[in-house]
Amino acid sequence: MTTDQIILFTLFGAVFALLLWGRFRYDIVAFTALMVGVVLGVVPTGDAFSGFGHPATLVVALVLVVSAGLVRSGAVFLITRTLVDATRSLGTHIALMGAIGGVLSAFMNNVAALALLMPVDIQTARKAGRAPGLSLMPLSFATILGGMATLIGTPPNIIIASIREEALGAPFAMFDFAPVGGAAAIAGLIFVALIGWRLIPQDTTQTTPEADLSQYIAELTVPEDSKHLGRRLAELDNAADKADVAILGLIRDGKRRYGQARNALLQAGDALVLEATPDALDEFRTSLDLAVADAKREEALRADGEGVEIIEVVVPEAARIHGKTAQSIGLAWRQRTVLLGISRQGTRITKHLRKTVVKTGDILLLLVPRDTGPDVTDWLGCLPLADRGLAVTENRKVWLAIGLFAAAVAAASVGLLYLPIALGLVVVAYVLTRIVPLSELYDHINWPVVVLLGSMIPLGAALESSGGTELIAGALVSWTGGLPAWAVLTVLMIVTMTLSDVLNNTATTIVAAPVGIQMAQSLNVSPDPFLMAVAVAASSAFLTPIGHKNNTLILSAGGYSFGDYWRMGLPLEVLIVAVSIPMILIVWPL
Repeated sequence: MTTDQIILFTLFGAVFALLLWGRFRYDIVAFTALMVGVVLGVVPTGDAFSGFGHPATLVVALVLVVSAGLVRSGAVFLITRTLVDATRSLGTHIALMGAIGGVLSAFMNNVAALALLMPVDIQTARKAGRAPGLSLMPLSFATILGGMATLIGTPPNIIIASIREEALGAPFAMFDFAPVGGAAAIAGLIFVALIGWRLIPQDTTQTTPEADLSQYIAELTVPEDSKHLGRRLAELDNAADKADVAILGLIRDGKRRYGQARNALLQAGDALVLEATPDALDEFRTSLDLAVADAKREEALRADGEGVEIIEVVVPEAARIHGKTAQSIGLAWRQRTVLLGISRQGTRITKHLRKTVVKTGDILLLLVPRDTGPDVTDWLGCLPLADRGLAVTENRKVWLAIGLFAAAVAAASVGLLYLPIALGLVVVAYVLTRIVPLSELYDHINWPVVVLLGSMIPLGAALESSGGTELIAGALVSWTGGLPAWAVLTVLMIVTMTLSDVLNNTATTIVAAPVGIQMAQSLNVSPDPFLMAVAVAASSAFLTPIGHKNNTLILSAGGYSFGDYWRMGLPLEVLIVAVSIPMILIVWPL
């Protein structure tokens, strides 16, 4: 063993010990290790920051922006309304989302599948009042499992197919992976749905702050081209229940109606009086294509084309609006601002919102032109509440957002575009079409996760270039001498899984596949079962957040620590080995 190899193995051991300890944040640990590696000379200075431009790092950053665009466009609400019900039990929800994620990831890149479903899962958890950490890890594992079933589902399968073509003259076909990968995926999904989610540590199950949002009395207007014209108000109850919104009444011609409004036929310009949280209000507006104000005010608000945002402010006694109404101070025409809602604890508001006298302590929900929030707050003389990431869903662009995302995934799946390039083009398109405002572009990127990946990738590359991974491979060949072929196959799977949890799955496949071919030749058996074993094992990175990009994506959103993954991941990896080995021996005989 060389000096460089000793240093690198020591560094990796120290990094994983510190990450499992959890005393220091994962990005600081990883970046410190990278700097130590550069100072000690095991990581070339020129390669020190190569990980920050690595495709894996870029994919994670771009996927987070694309996910934000899908949320803002209303695509997430569309899926949520169609497929997901927050009233379902947690186990049923995990089983449904896992099945959807598994099927999607078989026919599109599994990172893209998670990008589509992760915001759906978070929204559902928020509505159900539970922590996203209870369901995000099962969803991530499900999308990883589904990718094993086809050639295009995950990068290791594509790499294995190309290596087989070089070594044996023909690649694996699209569905050659289905018998083994599909069986492993089905078994894994059943485990995750029935048992696995129960193994998630309890410290990730605290309800998110968003689950306890202020309830506002708010109004939404029926536009002139609404498909709900002529329907009874009571017919909107199902949509209101799904969005967790209470319909209190109806305002028509400046007069507020209550009980008799239940059977009123909706007309253009009617204002629905609602009680809801900001997120629920936005979901209800999106699902029914309602307007935030009358057509004239909304058109004026959006006239500059820069978009709008939601802010929350508290009214002190000295505020300009204290003791007055939004209409009397000219909030709409002076500041191009719409009063969306008023939160007044313990008191029911009975007048039209813009004609309601505002009192000390009221919390106002305001729709303002983008980047004017501080100016509007100062003009009102109010105090801003902490930013909770409230956003206005641009549901007019839902099919544009979905179409751009689908086109990119399709182009990447058939090889027309490299996945990072395809996702990058989606981000550019989202910014140009204002699905994601330019001012918020970088806010959606989880920078600690980017630093983690950017720091660990050069260390992994250094381990490979120093001969550390070859040293492991050589030892593997030596240790398995004299064992029967099925036992050698099992050892190869276990070692490949272990490497995949430490390195990224692409690097693991590149290293392990040639080793598998060499082992098959030494045993004088077909290399196909060994290549299939590497393909499944390289995708089975469930013990850490750095082995697979999907696990990295959920790290922060789920509130997980580095050491949380193995609790569900270890038994899942054991199950995959137990299912895959017999299937390989049946479908790909030695």
